[in-house]
Amino acid sequence: MYIQRTIEAHVARVSSQFPVFLLTGARQVGKTTLLHHVAGEDRRYVTLDDPLARSLANEDPRLFLARFPPPVLIDEIQYAPGLLPFLKMAVDEAPRKGAFWLTGSQPFHLMRGVSESLAGRVGIVQLHGLSQREILGDAVSEPFVPGDSFLKERASSCQAAGPMELYRRIFMGSLPALVAEPHMDREIFFGSYVQTYLQRDVRDLARVGDERSFLRFLRAVAARTAQLLNLADLARDVDVAPNTVKNWLSILEASGIILLLDPYHTNRTKRLVKAPKLHFLDSGLCAYLNRWTSPETLEAGAMAGAVLESWVVAEVLKSFRHAGRDAPLYFYRDRDRREVDLLIEWDGLLHPLEIKRTATPRRDHVRSFKALAKLDLPMGTGGLLNLSKDLMPLADHVWSIPLGLL
Repeated sequence: MYIQRTIEAHVARVSSQFPVFLLTGARQVGKTTLLHHVAGEDRRYVTLDDPLARSLANEDPRLFLARFPPPVLIDEIQYAPGLLPFLKMAVDEAPRKGAFWLTGSQPFHLMRGVSESLAGRVGIVQLHGLSQREILGDAVSEPFVPGDSFLKERASSCQAAGPMELYRRIFMGSLPALVAEPHMDREIFFGSYVQTYLQRDVRDLARVGDERSFLRFLRAVAARTAQLLNLADLARDVDVAPNTVKNWLSILEASGIILLLDPYHTNRTKRLVKAPKLHFLDSGLCAYLNRWTSPETLEAGAMAGAVLESWVVAEVLKSFRHAGRDAPLYFYRDRDRREVDLLIEWDGLLHPLEIKRTATPRRDHVRSFKALAKLDLPMGTGGLLNLSKDLMPLADHVWSIPLGLL
């Protein structure tokens, strides 16, 4: 079952402007399925997961390209980095927009080869897991910027969801295989996913000598979702060097597993916290690594609010990136511990968003918005994202926003 993706229109736009198109993203987010759907029957397909195809691409790139001429989709290009210079020669000899489509699941090293060999010839797009809107069959293509008219339009077209329904979605996560087959055994699926990630993607990149240490690291990162990043604390819990943790985090970030959300600051704000905030991007994988076994145990657990916050941040992030936009997302925290969970900088305005696990929104939930006055920047409409069912004004230019509107 194919689920329509918001990013389809952006894929077509980028492909029409460059001879090479590269789609990156974590494993199992639907890269190949998406490109098969967009291409239809008009494009050849070869995957470098196939040992014979991989061997040919690495040992005789010219013959490989002769056997698979454009238009072609080459899957898992990271397994044949030596093919990239030959792609450059091919597009220089016969320029044609959208000639080569590539996918890659290891952007950490892949991007260096692409930037060296295909500079100016490749359009790069990152795909994440399914958004809530895509899962519900409403693949809207506009970023989530909480202006008054935008929120009212969303409220008129979106159905409210109760707390347990939301936590059921959070528990299942955003990977298309689980969404399309909700009766699949998620424990088996995520267990296999982690093993595949360890064995196929991370071992070569991170030089992991002890896989158990890396699994401890993954669990420790998942347990810290929606927290400020503390490298020393994380290294101590995993029992590895801080530089090793820093390297592993960079791989998780480049692979689309986590987001390190930067704090918002200007030259006028000297007392702001400088550490980024860590967010696990797939809530289902986060729940698995934290050993929650049901939506009910997740919703009742001590980390229910943190996982909800990371889920919201991931949804907003997808709304920008899948629409082909940079994601101008930040958080705010000062030395007095006044914090705003999410700031969206859009058209010269800052839109503050607070995320609360409550169904009874109150004005004091957004009292930290007052701290933003010190930024001396124009403020746009803000909101409190929460478990209530109705869009309601909470204060001047501040709305109580049901999570179903995401």
